[in-house]
Amino acid sequence: MKIIPVLLSTIVLLNASEALNNLTLEHALEIVRSQNLEVKAAQYDIEGAHATAEEASSNNWGSLDFIQNFARSNDAGNVFGFKLTGREATFGDFGAEEFMNYAGACQGGDMTACYNMYNKPPDNLNHPGSRNFNQSKLQYTLPIYVGGKIVAYTDAARAMEKLKKLDKSKLLSTKIYETRKAYCDMALLREARMHLRKISENIETLENMTKNMIKEGYAKKTDLLEVQAKKSNVDRALHQMRANEDLMYHFLSFLLNQKVESIITTDKEIEMPAISNEEIIARNIDIKRAKSGLEIRKNMHKAEKSGYLPIIGLQANVQTAAESIGDYDMDNGSYTVGLQLKWNLFNGGADSNRIQRAKIEEMKTRTQVELAEKGIALQINKTRTEISSLDYEIASLQKELDLANEIYNSYEERYREQLASMSDVIIKQSEQIQKILALLEVKNKRTERVFALEKLANGVENEY
Repeated sequence: MKIIPVLLSTIVLLNASEALNNLTLEHALEIVRSQNLEVKAAQYDIEGAHATAEEASSNNWGSLDFIQNFARSNDAGNVFGFKLTGREATFGDFGAEEFMNYAGACQGGDMTACYNMYNKPPDNLNHPGSRNFNQSKLQYTLPIYVGGKIVAYTDAARAMEKLKKLDKSKLLSTKIYETRKAYCDMALLREARMHLRKISENIETLENMTKNMIKEGYAKKTDLLEVQAKKSNVDRALHQMRANEDLMYHFLSFLLNQKVESIITTDKEIEMPAISNEEIIARNIDIKRAKSGLEIRKNMHKAEKSGYLPIIGLQANVQTAAESIGDYDMDNGSYTVGLQLKWNLFNGGADSNRIQRAKIEEMKTRTQVELAEKGIALQINKTRTEISSLDYEIASLQKELDLANEIYNSYEERYREQLASMSDVIIKQSEQIQKILALLEVKNKRTERVFALEKLANGVENEY
């Protein structure tokens, strides 16, 4: 039976190491959320911040300590204190035997004894022998009132935990953005390769036609060389695109923390998100982070103000003590319960300076929140304007591409009829390729800008 868990773990490892094929965007985004290493690290930051917040909150409950003391001393104060703590002190420890001896001699008329009875230090009290001390104590301390400092620090720690969650959300939004952008880049690469392959096929047809025309004496060898040079140029561009596609797979493998070998892309155009500027600002993570930072500063300001207020604490303990642990007895036990009020009345103005510094930091953070809101509003307007401009540019380039296609087809036909040179055909084909690449580049820019707008809204995810 012990073999079964080992086999199951081996199967899991094998499945985890398998490469991903025909990966859809929806599946890729699920993997990014659960497997991306940076996102995992951000989750650890959240857990650490949560532990810090719990640590700050735990101060409300005080502390319970068990204290065990072991000591040996011949110091008079210690030895007598040991006996008192264990309730073992006797009158003999005060020198009662010596006192009674002096008293008897004094009654017999010995004046020196009368003097020594009250003035000579008792030897038992001042020169005791060495003594062991064993003490077991259970002590509880509780801060009853600290001017709101614990609450302020706890709230600040909670705000820091919230900030870490927002950091993770922002990071996840970035990874989703990068994944979606990679899929769109791949789709555009494939579209570009499709166009270039079609052009390469057209050039190959033109090459065969030129060879036949050379045989019939209607074309020159230089015409064939021009066609072959152009074909080589297109093939080189196709090779570069394949290399870029491989790089894209490497990048996706890094994002997903798994090897990706093939993905499924769509040619659906990314539409503008149907969200207002106000909604984007309300959902923007940078603004939320700035507000969380302001919340932290407010609580730190409250914590510093507590320096003007008194501190009240409770302490209670029970203990037992004896010369040896084996002598512990209920009669040796004792308890102590007490309250302490501590109020700092003067510290050279340090509290005032700390409060002023905290107030300045809070005011600075308020300004940063306002700046973040205005900065995000500016980015939104700028991005919307860029998208609108790119939409117009795409429509214009599409018309130019349609015209370039018609011109190329016309010049190819004219070359067949000996009304145009091969150089003219190659030139028109180059213009056709330039228009295709320019259109794809502008489409890529538009997609990147739309994703940037969605990212400002904390990753508005459309239906893919």
